[in-house]
Amino acid sequence: MNTIAEPFLLDPDITYLNHGAFGACPRPVLDAQARLRAEMERGPVRFLNGVLEKRLDAARAVLAAFAGARREDLVFVTNATAGVNAVVRSLQFSPGDEILTTNHAYNACKNAIDWVAARTGARVVVATVPFPLAHEDEIIDPVLGGVTARTRLALIDHVTSPTALIFPVRRLVAALEAAGVDVVIDGAHAPGMVPLDLAALDAAYYTGNCHKWLCAPKGAGLLVTRADRQAELVPPVISHGMNAPRTDRSRYHLLFDWAGTSDPSPWLCVPDAIAVLEGFLPGGIAELRARNHELAVAGRRLLLERLGIAPPCPESLLGSIATIPLGAGDSVALHHALYDRHRIEVPCFPWPTFGRRCIRISAQIYNSIEDYARLADALAVELS
Repeated sequence: MNTIAEPFLLDPDITYLNHGAFGACPRPVLDAQARLRAEMERGPVRFLNGVLEKRLDAARAVLAAFAGARREDLVFVTNATAGVNAVVRSLQFSPGDEILTTNHAYNACKNAIDWVAARTGARVVVATVPFPLAHEDEIIDPVLGGVTARTRLALIDHVTSPTALIFPVRRLVAALEAAGVDVVIDGAHAPGMVPLDLAALDAAYYTGNCHKWLCAPKGAGLLVTRADRQAELVPPVISHGMNAPRTDRSRYHLLFDWAGTSDPSPWLCVPDAIAVLEGFLPGGIAELRARNHELAVAGRRLLLERLGIAPPCPESLLGSIATIPLGAGDSVALHHALYDRHRIEVPCFPWPTFGRRCIRISAQIYNSIEDYARLADALAVELS
């Protein structure tokens, strides 16, 4: 790790190349969270029943501005999986209805649509997007080819978890909405990794994580719902907002802002996380995004060259993570070997079927090109 790793609590003896899994929260943000928790414990009733609502509104305004969303359309959720569940479990499906997704969908979110389909008689249609691929049209064509007259909803990743591809969501949303298909975007990796303008995207639903590339505490996510779709949405936990008589706030905010007693500090710390990231480099988060992208691309180039592997996708489809296919082998054993023998934390996993291994690198401010050279050396040993 480089010297800017100081604000992070990561083990200095580990080469950490897995920011994309659960992120890493800088110490100043954790300190802000500790202050909030102490304030809450000094006066739980005053905090939760008194000041919390205004604090949530303030944090919502900051996050909405960052994401290019209307604050009226944004609610906090614990993570993107909770956001996807809120959408698909709120909608009414009938036997024969179709829910479209791709073979790159995140397993937890795919489980949610499979569960809903099994209970309602709907059918999940999986569009096969190749990997490796050479052009974004190889994403567009299979997805649009999966649309039928029965397609009710499409679950589309913004940045895919297993293959690290930035899907062309603007093109996909426009084409799917034109075909009468609502879209829920799983943007788990997107906030902080790629620029967002959710109002312009105009998807029916967009959910993402703040604990990954925004480096907020775990338990902070967002759900943005287009105004014409908010009335049908309920959170995974039904609480007092369902029958609240208040008219000074939208039912959408009343439902999602309070789901029983919980720790709201991750949501309230999102502005702190944004401020910390803005301060890392002179150009703020825009420069940080560009720097992380360039490092991920450079790290991938180094690994591909050392391993003799052809690029599995264009660099234009990459953000701050990159997946490299390694061929057949035991991915679990490789992961343990890299960690135990080489002190490198990097995800190794089978995709799309058991026995075919991939490795996914991340690039964050605390990483340097030497980290990927160290991984290349380790892989040369373990794959020989």
